[in-house]
Amino acid sequence: MNKQYAPKNDLSPGKTVKPRIEDAVVIPVVEETLRVGTRTVETGSVQVHKQVQEHQEIVNPELHRQTIQVQTVEVNRIIDGPLPTDRQEGDTLIVPVIEEILVVEKRLLLKSEIHIRRVEETFHQPQTVVLRREEVTVERHDAPDSSDTPELTKRS
Repeated sequence: MNKQYAPKNDLSPGKTVKPRIEDAVVIPVVEETLRVGTRTVETGSVQVHKQVQEHQEIVNPELHRQTIQVQTVEVNRIIDGPLPTDRQEGDTLIVPVIEEILVVEKRLLLKSEIHIRRVEETFHQPQTVVLRREEVTVERHDAPDSSDTPELTKRS
């Protein structure tokens, strides 16, 4: 025996209606989820060519050189006191050269001095040097399905 339920619309103020379990309607709850990820898609390839080019160029750098001038100065003076030592006079180094001579008595004779002076000069000496420069060419090879990708053909 089937009983049909017909709800009454008798809702007076202060009166509540309790629904019966038999009259309950089941509403399914659905939830959607989204999974986001990435994948590698080959859109083309790039080929890089690098070339080294050489050219000659004349350069004129400022160079610095030191030379030494050696001069022997004859003194021939008898030494009565202590032996002379090396000494500096301005930019000249003086090195005494001593010789013993036989006289009735033995004495020291300053035979000569060696004057050593440093001479500095600055000059220009043009030279040819080889300079190298690299040039790079980039070629892009697009895949057939990547027509909307911008194309890069050459860069140096």
